[in-house]
Amino acid sequence: MQVELSHAEILRYSRHLLIPQVGLEGQKRLKAASVLVVGAGGLGSPAAQYLAAAGVGRLGIVDFDAVSESNLQRQVLYGQASLGARKAGAARARLLDLNPVIEIQAYDEPFTSATAERIAAGYDLILDGTDNFPTRYLVNDLCVKLGIPNVYGSIFRFEGQVSVFDARRGPCYRCLFPDPPPPGSVPSCAEGGVLGVLPGVVGSLQAGEALKVILGIGEPLTGWLLLYNALEVSFERIRLKKDPNCRLCSLPPEAITLIDYEEFCGVPALEPQEGRAGAGRDITAAELAARLKDGAPLTLLDVREPHELAISALAGARNIPLGELAARLHELDSADEFVLFCKSGTRSARALEMMQSAGFRKALNLEGGINAWARDVDPALPVY
Repeated sequence: MQVELSHAEILRYSRHLLIPQVGLEGQKRLKAASVLVVGAGGLGSPAAQYLAAAGVGRLGIVDFDAVSESNLQRQVLYGQASLGARKAGAARARLLDLNPVIEIQAYDEPFTSATAERIAAGYDLILDGTDNFPTRYLVNDLCVKLGIPNVYGSIFRFEGQVSVFDARRGPCYRCLFPDPPPPGSVPSCAEGGVLGVLPGVVGSLQAGEALKVILGIGEPLTGWLLLYNALEVSFERIRLKKDPNCRLCSLPPEAITLIDYEEFCGVPALEPQEGRAGAGRDITAAELAARLKDGAPLTLLDVREPHELAISALAGARNIPLGELAARLHELDSADEFVLFCKSGTRSARALEMMQSAGFRKALNLEGGINAWARDVDPALPVY
């Protein structure tokens, strides 16, 4: 298909046209290109904005979530007016305001093995802005199956990683990480936090890699893992090698089947599964408040990190961080009745499974964590 630039587009992209490595032909390549951004959060926000501003002709934005107050610290696609709005739609509106001459498709639906191939059909590459292992492995496997590049990024606290996984020319994500880490061993940003500017740096690097791949210029990070440390302001590149025995990219594309990635990574699906450890062992904030008021002999066990206690705390609760719990179970009496809690109920659910496996039969998990307590029982406490 012959692509031409209008006079308005020539003016809009004039700073690109002045670069010899881009020029008029390169800008036409950008206009003819298509990129699917999976995840419109911390990484997807800056990446999508720079891809849109650069003139990538077709962008797809996948996100099945709504904008919340805690997003605004780093997800710069949104503002106060976006609170409560669906991310995919809000992102599309913002990006079209930034560049109304490109096409943007919003996918406000789960990105799963059942939907991924349909959503990704026709895109030249996928930019991975996800924050969970099931979707990360799905993006990788899908890219290998479709024969397109996967521009990868990840962040945690002060550190970020970037790479371009392209099984046609180098390793895939599974060459580096054949198996996911044990469930709960790597905290998410929601559990461990992230410096607000970090996803801006990493997402911008991802956008730069995507533009290089489209333009065919420079040296993309294919076969390299770039490590960024914001505290030290340091970059390090690690050479990656393709695994000739990789269980995925050593297969022909037609032999690759998208699997149940939640099961593969050992995490719950969108809906809790019956029979999982800890199922049916939740207590609501209102129920806990009533039992405490009645004088029930409950031991409150806070499994958050110590620095979180400065944000909010429950009087009389004992603090044993989740990472220390296994080694300190001997300090607890299995005859006591426990109510475990964390920020939102995720870490305490894992702690509950651990305690049940160790023989603690009288333990409950505070549904929604201390944030639910703040919302439903004690509004004097902040929600974070």
